[in-house]
Amino acid sequence: MSPALSASQIDQFHRDGYLIFRGMVAPDTCAQMLALALRDLQAEVEPLEYEADVGYAGAPGSRDALGGRTVRRLRGAFARDALLRDWALNPLVGARLQLLLEEPVILTLAHHNSVMTKHRDFGTATGWHRDSRYWSFARTELISVWLALGNEHASNGGLKVIPGSHHWKLAPEQLDALDFLRPDVAQNQALFAQGIPVNLDAGDVLFFHSGLFHAAGRNDSGQIKTSVVFAYRAASNPPQPGSNSAAAGEVRLADA
Repeated sequence: MSPALSASQIDQFHRDGYLIFRGMVAPDTCAQMLALALRDLQAEVEPLEYEADVGYAGAPGSRDALGGRTVRRLRGAFARDALLRDWALNPLVGARLQLLLEEPVILTLAHHNSVMTKHRDFGTATGWHRDSRYWSFARTELISVWLALGNEHASNGGLKVIPGSHHWKLAPEQLDALDFLRPDVAQNQALFAQGIPVNLDAGDVLFFHSGLFHAAGRNDSGQIKTSVVFAYRAASNPPQPGSNSAAAGEVRLADA
């Protein structure tokens, strides 16, 4: 049997901080996941995060404001449906992660563990940031696995990444209070120019390092953009005791 990843793919991930796997999930499985996501969106099945909760530029000021009940993500994806649980524990996902992390793999339920949505009008843009900014682990070396349930591109708020940015050492003044790259700092402009779009079709999967800078624009299309995202750590990289990262439980993936 051939390995789940080639040596060149492993090298690419460590160099660039991400890998894309085209057509990793079958169209009918994506359609089923999308249907259950739309069901829970329509019924506002908790737990939810609303655009008004995150406080980003352009977001509604409160849940009672116009567009304030626009859902940003369906939280607790692992507990929502067996289909999502099966994907989170997918053996091929686990085998690829084990090759990248070089040890047994743990699914963290504290971070991501979500169906991400972006709506027209009130789906806010997200600046350049690292997922590790609020995560508390021994090392900032987790991997996020992002499954597109539909097409994702610039016009509907698709992701952009800066290849290799997980290796950067930045000065504190380059980041704002939320650890986003500050657009008003001149030296950051050259960094922004290195960003590239990650265009995905339904069933494509993006693996990316928790230290990789990424961003996303607004959704100017007529359709809700929907993705499923889980985060994983190496067995030797535990959450800090007493932190939010340690509060929600974890699941060990079967060894490849």
